Amino acid sequence: MAFTDLLDALGGVGRFQLIYTALLLLPCGLLACHNFLQNFTAAVPRHHCRDAAKPTAAATNNSGAWPRATVPLDQFGVPEPCRRFMEPQRALPNPNTSVNGEATESCKDGWVYDHSVFPSTIVTEWDLVCEARTLRDLAQTIYMAGVLLGAAVFGGLADRLGRKAPLVWSYLQLAVSGAATAYFSSFAAYCVFRFLTGMTFSGIILNSFSLVVEWMPTRGRTAVGALLGFSFTLGQLILAGVAYLIRPWRWLQFAVSVPFLIFSLYSWWLPESSRWLLLHGKSQLAVRNLRKVAAMNGRKEEGDRLTQEVVSSYIQSEFTSVRTSNSVLDLFRTPAIRKVTCCLMVVWFSNSMAYYGLAMDLQKFGFSVYLVQVLFGVIDIPAMLVATAAMIYMGRRATVASFLILAGFMVIANMFVPEGLQALRTAQAALGKGCLASSFICVYLFTGELYPTEIRQMGMGFTSVNARLGGLAAPLVTVVGEFSTILPPVAFGATSILAGLAVCFLAETRNTPLVETIEVMERRAREGLSKKDARGKGEEISLQQLGASPLIETI
Repeated sequence: MAFTDLLDALGGVGRFQLIYTALLLLPCGLLACHNFLQNFTAAVPRHHCRDAAKPTAAATNNSGAWPRATVPLDQFGVPEPCRRFMEPQRALPNPNTSVNGEATESCKDGWVYDHSVFPSTIVTEWDLVCEARTLRDLAQTIYMAGVLLGAAVFGGLADRLGRKAPLVWSYLQLAVSGAATAYFSSFAAYCVFRFLTGMTFSGIILNSFSLVVEWMPTRGRTAVGALLGFSFTLGQLILAGVAYLIRPWRWLQFAVSVPFLIFSLYSWWLPESSRWLLLHGKSQLAVRNLRKVAAMNGRKEEGDRLTQEVVSSYIQSEFTSVRTSNSVLDLFRTPAIRKVTCCLMVVWFSNSMAYYGLAMDLQKFGFSVYLVQVLFGVIDIPAMLVATAAMIYMGRRATVASFLILAGFMVIANMFVPEGLQALRTAQAALGKGCLASSFICVYLFTGELYPTEIRQMGMGFTSVNARLGGLAAPLVTVVGEFSTILPPVAFGATSILAGLAVCFLAETRNTPLVETIEVMERRAREGLSKKDARGKGEEISLQQLGASPLIETI
């Protein structure tokens, strides 16, 4: 007997599972606000050089004349953002003309910003423009570095301290570091606290997902994966609305951070994973939690009959099949596992880099950044529904490969769309981002099915680190775009296509039973999965035997 049989006996997907999942996925949704927050807090408004000299009376009476007398115009008739005339032009130029051949210099006295859309951002506060413009992307890179470190730190803590304690700490750390980011007035302090905020991303996502999955019976786990993706999408839409209502960057930063203080308070009520408790010899507390679950699900009598011996009998079959001493080297030691790991490293890195490369530079499309954020969030909903249906009826490998390759071609094709067709460029980029978001959700499930139970958690953690490296690389690739505009789309598109091709080397896991050990996986790789093993054991077939539509059950 397995632990999932015990959960089914205590109500299956009951009231407890529904409330528990909702309380854990709500913070995951708001966590997306911090991932994409710099689209608004680091927005770059229109700007031009400030002149130290006082404007003349003639210039004062002629609205808009003084900037034209001190700042040259570019080829589009817009004031140059980083140059000014060394001497104001005595003969004020015509509004539609610019003075050519006059000596110019850099903005030695600062800049004048257009505050009509963004009253304040970190760009306007610390002058992160012109020579200092790369610092804006550096701040996002530092945030992603925190996400990378958090994956290692909180992943290890979860194995030793349980899932709940690191999760509560992550909520509290995000609330404090997020509020501190808004309070301190130096760019260095901003980067430090953004780094600490980024660390909590992995602590919240990994532990929330583990808690939900470990309390969820088998038939509800696919739905949980889909709900995690939709909660992230909902967070992007919430960010667009909150950023539209709260324009100053400090108040916006504060507004999306404070709710995590509330999450840290109610999360003390959430029970620890009984699987983890039993694995670490805390069977008495595990039984107490299971009885509470049974009572909430209307199975109080079944809960009262639980004893430590009964619960241990359910979990023993799972623990005895898992080795206690594994290392990262197990991911490369044998041929079949090595091929899976190498392919997934490419897939996770490329998917993450292309995804954040598209989603973190919304101003380049020329429309309202709030509208583009909503569009980029809404497009994920139909894309994920299509991906879910495709995974069920077409298989995991074909779905992930198709979405990645399609996204890559869309990103590259956008290079050839004229600048004047901004609507087409934005729509095409939104579709590409939707494909990447869908492949992200699919590859989570695909990775868990590819690795054997013996090293599944380790494999998920290792490939997740590669995703963080991809997110770390995305802002750096954007910086390269300052020197060559074609390099970012080529890099994002080519890596996405490469990842799609790498998926083709992986085995299909649709309608196949999960592998328990490395030895079994290597034997299957040598001999091939027999038709008898594959028939009737898949997730979708099991759902059909229960008389339910697989698509409806998954959604």
